[in-house]
Amino acid sequence: MGLKKEKTDSKFTYRDYSSWPEDERWELIDGIAYDMCAAPSSWHQRISFKLSTLIGMFLQNKPCEAFSAPFDVLLPAFPIKNEGEIDTVVQPDISVICDPSKIVESGCLGAPDLIVEILSPSTSKKDLNEKFQLYEKHGVKEYWIVDPGNKYIQVFHLLTEEKKSGRYDDGTLVPPVNWREDKNTIAESVVLEGFTVNITELFAEI
Repeated sequence: MGLKKEKTDSKFTYRDYSSWPEDERWELIDGIAYDMCAAPSSWHQRISFKLSTLIGMFLQNKPCEAFSAPFDVLLPAFPIKNEGEIDTVVQPDISVICDPSKIVESGCLGAPDLIVEILSPSTSKKDLNEKFQLYEKHGVKEYWIVDPGNKYIQVFHLLTEEKKSGRYDDGTLVPPVNWREDKNTIAESVVLEGFTVNITELFAEI
C-alpha cells in the first residue's frame, strides 16, 4: 500500500474509484484513497509469482480460486444497498476465494477466504495495522503476512465460535505460529488444509 491520495477534503466511494484512470492504481480504506502506483520490487514479484504458482497448483480440481494483484476486493457493509457506494476496495497480493458467488465482474464482493500480503518498507505498517484490522473486521478466514526482509511468514486464522478460547473472542484473527527460515521451515495453511510452503525455497533468491 502506498501513500494517501493528496489534497482530499472528502471520502471516496467505489463509484469515484471506478472513474479514475486505468493506468493508476489505488486502494480505498473507509473512503481514504491510497496511491498504489509504484511498481513492486523484483523480489516482491518473484515471491508473489512463486506463491501464486504454488497455490494455483494446489487448488487444481478444488472449488477455491486464486487471484493475483491487481484484483479488486470490495469489502462492503452488508446488506449492500448500492455497489457504487462501497468505500473500501483493496488489492491484496494474492486472494483465495472459495465461494463462487463472491466473484463478480468487478472482482471479489466480500471477504476472500485467504489473503496474502508481501511486506515492503513502504507497505509494512499498513499491512500489519490498517489492513490487519480491516481483514479481521470483514471476516477474512486466514491472513498470510510474508516478510522477505526477515524471511518469515506469519499466518493468522480467524477464530470461530467452535474454536473459541479464553484468550481471544470469536471473530479474532489469531496467529498460530511464526514460520522462519532458521527455525520452522514449513508454513502450513489452516483454511487450505494440506497446503504448505517451504520457507527456505521461497526465499532462496533473496
